[in-house]
This record gives sequence, structure tokens and C-alpha cells, in this order.
Amino acid sequence: MAPSSYQPPTRGDKAETSTRSQSVDSNLSHSQTTVAKLLEGKGNAVFSVRPNDTIHSVVNTLKEKKIGAVLVTDQNGALQGILSERDIVRRMADTPGQTLPQSVEDLMTREVKTCAPDDPLNDVLKTMTEGRFRHMPVLADGALRGVITIGDVVHFRLKELEYEALRMKQMIVG
Repeated sequence: MAPSSYQPPTRGDKAETSTRSQSVDSNLSHSQTTVAKLLEGKGNAVFSVRPNDTIHSVVNTLKEKKIGAVLVTDQNGALQGILSERDIVRRMADTPGQTLPQSVEDLMTREVKTCAPDDPLNDVLKTMTEGRFRHMPVLADGALRGVITIGDVVHFRLKELEYEALRMKQMIVG
């Protein structure tokens, strides 16, 4: 027995007319959004330090810039590593009272996962989630083009969803 809300098609109904609130295309359209699109709105500012800088100077940079990580570059701007708040806190637990004078190169992560401007945001988000890190440098032709955070990706996607919802609402009303 069919539910009472079900109305079978009747003569005169247009079988070829259908509506769809969701489709594979609409649900996955954001998967084609790239890192470059996110950087267009965010900008490409990169805060970097040198390997021989002290952790004390990095802590001040993180505080002043209100950021959670810095890239480590050489004098030519080539990526050497990354250093996050989490790295510093872990070292502080291991060397209490002796961490701030240590050098960046002693704490930095040398094997840095990077992405390219053409990479889909979904792929980058997956890499960050699986790797359990929140900051990813963007490289193009070997040069730094920016840094994206997991927060940037989530914020960007929320804005996309808000825009999609507004568009659908306008389509329904209009």
C-alpha cells in the first residue's frame, strides 16, 4: 500500500518535466574548485623565517601575525620546511625552559606536503585531514605562491554553500 501522501501520475501531467534539488553534478561541483580560486580571495601572503632563527623570534611572529605556522625558507625564498605552534609546544614539553633559544632548523618539519594552484580543494582537504596537519604551502614552478589552511578551505566551502543556497532560493522564488 502506497503512503497517503503519494499521488500517482495522472493524465495531463508532464512526464518530461522534472525537478531536482540535488544531483551528482550539484553535489560534486565544489570538488572542481581549485587552490587558485581560494587564493584569489585570501591572497598569497607568506610568513617565513630562516632555519637559523630562534624559536623565540618565531613565537613572536606567530603572536604578532596571529597565525599558527611559518614557512622556513632559505635566502632565495626556497622552501626548506615548516614550523607550527604544535611543533613548538611539543618541544617545550621535551625541553622545558630551554626551547626558546633553540633554532628553527632543530624543530622544523623538513618533509613538507605541498599543493599546486590547479589542485582541487577536496584533494587538498583530504591530504590535510589524513596527514593531520593544518597548513599547506602552495608551490608553482618551484616558487611559493601562498599558504592555505584547513580553516581557509572550510570557510571557502561554507561561503560556496551559502551562495548556492541563495541561488536556489532565488530560483524557487523568482
